[in-house]
Amino acid sequence: MEKVLVANRGEIALRIIRSLKEMGIRTVAVYSEVDRDAPHVKAADEAVLLGPAPSKDSYLRGDKILAASKKLGVDGIHPGFGFLSENSAFANQVEASGITFIGPSAHAMEIMGDKLAAKEAVSKYNTPLVPGTEEAISDIAAAKERAKEIGFPILIKASAGGGGKGMRIVENEEEFEDQMNRAISEAVSAFGDGSVFIEKYVLGPRHIEIQLLADKHGNIVYLFERECSIQRRHQKVIEEAPSAVLTPALRKKMGEDAVNVARACDYVGAGTVEFLLDANMDYYFLEMNTRLQVEHPVSELISGIDLVKEQVKVARGEKLSFTQDDLKINGHAIELRVYAEDPQNNFLPDIGKLEIYQKPEGPGVRIDDGFEEGMQIPIYYDPMISKLIVHAENREAAIGRMKRAIKEYHIKGVKNTLAFGSYVMNHEAFVSGNFDTGFVKDHFKPEDLNKECEKEIEVAALLAGHIFRSSSDKAEENNTPTKENNWKKNRRIV
Repeated sequence: MEKVLVANRGEIALRIIRSLKEMGIRTVAVYSEVDRDAPHVKAADEAVLLGPAPSKDSYLRGDKILAASKKLGVDGIHPGFGFLSENSAFANQVEASGITFIGPSAHAMEIMGDKLAAKEAVSKYNTPLVPGTEEAISDIAAAKERAKEIGFPILIKASAGGGGKGMRIVENEEEFEDQMNRAISEAVSAFGDGSVFIEKYVLGPRHIEIQLLADKHGNIVYLFERECSIQRRHQKVIEEAPSAVLTPALRKKMGEDAVNVARACDYVGAGTVEFLLDANMDYYFLEMNTRLQVEHPVSELISGIDLVKEQVKVARGEKLSFTQDDLKINGHAIELRVYAEDPQNNFLPDIGKLEIYQKPEGPGVRIDDGFEEGMQIPIYYDPMISKLIVHAENREAAIGRMKRAIKEYHIKGVKNTLAFGSYVMNHEAFVSGNFDTGFVKDHFKPEDLNKECEKEIEVAALLAGHIFRSSSDKAEENNTPTKENNWKKNRRIV
C-alpha cells in the first residue's frame, strides 16, 4: 500500500495522515471549499476539492471520493470517523473498485449498524443484554404493554441510530405515546429510518467501552477499556483509560465478551464494543462502533499501540504482531474534547474566529486538532476544536497533568469546554471515581463556572498585590537614607 486517501477532515484527517507518513505511505487529502486552507490539506502530499461546505456536497460525496481515488492511483481509503466511515454501501463500492477499504467489511457494518440485528447476533454468545423488545416496534399499543412488563423507566432507541439521536427516556405510562412519536420522528429525520425499539432504562449506569483489534486470520485482542461516562446530550466530553472502578477480573470478562461480539460479525480492523455498567457492577451490551473512535488516543497511550498503523497493517492482510498476553496497561490517560460550545448555555455550539489559539506543551501532553490561530470555526460540521489528551503514571497524576494543561490552553474568539473540563477535574465525584452518565445532570450548574472564574481572578489579584507590595518594600528599602543605595554600593568605577 503506497498511497492512501483520507476521506475525512479536521483533526482525525491530520492524525491519520501523520501515522501514514511515518509508515512511508503517500497521502491524499479531500476538502470542502471552507476547508481549503485547513492543516490536514497542507499536510497531505496531494489534495482534492470535493465541493461546497455542506457535508452532503463534499465529505458525503462517496462518488467524488471514489473518482478522485481512481484518478490518483490510490491503493487504500481510510474513512476516519463520522461521514462515510460506517456506510456499508460506500465500503462495498470501494472494494468493488479494487481499492482497499481500511476498515471492517460491509457485512459487519450492516449487522452492528442495526441495533436489533446486533443484539440478535451477540445473543448467540450469551453476551449480557438489557431486557427489551427483540424487533422493531410497529404496534404502539402492544409496545406500551411490553413497556409495562419491562417496568418504567424505559428507553426508546432508534434501531439505525447513534450519538443520542432518536433516543428518549420514558418515565411513566402516560408519556409513552408522545415520546414514542417524537423518537420515531427524530429517527426518520436523522437516519431516514423510523424503526425504534425499547429496552429497560438502566439507572445510574457507567459507560464502559472496550477497544478491539482483529486481523484477517482470526486473531482478536482487546486493548482494555475506556470510561466514557462524562457526557452531555448522550455524547461524550471526557474519556479516560483505564476505568477507575473495573477490577482485573471484571476487565478480563468484559474484554472476552467484547471479543465474542467481534466474532459474532466476523469483524476485522479496529472497533469498539460499548457496555453499560450498573451500580451492582453488572454490565450489558449496548452497541458496537465499526470504526475508529474519537477517544482512541487514550487507548493508544496506555497500550503503546498506534491504532491507525494497525488498521493499515490489517487492511494489508498482515497478522497482528502481538497477542493478548503481550498487552499491559501502562499508566493512566484522560481526554477532554475541546468543543466550540458554551457550557453555560446548555452546551450550545458556537462559531467564530480563533483570535487566540495557544496550545499546552510539556511531558505527557498530546493535542489532536485541525485548526490554527486565525482560522474560523465553521457552522457546517461537528463543533470539536481539538482533543486534549494527557498521560501519566497513575490517575491522580493524570488529573493533575490535565489541570495544568487546561490552564496553559488559551482560546479566545469562541466559547469552549476548557472551563468545563477544569470543573470536572476538580469535582469530588470525578476525583473519587464515584460518578456515572448522570454527572452533568446531577452535579453541573452553569453558574459554577462563574464561581470558578471569579476564584481564579481573586487568586490572580491577590498574587499581583503581593508582588506589587514586595516590589514596593524592596524599592523603599533600597532608597532609605540610613542605608547606602545598592546601586552606589555595587557600582564599579570604570
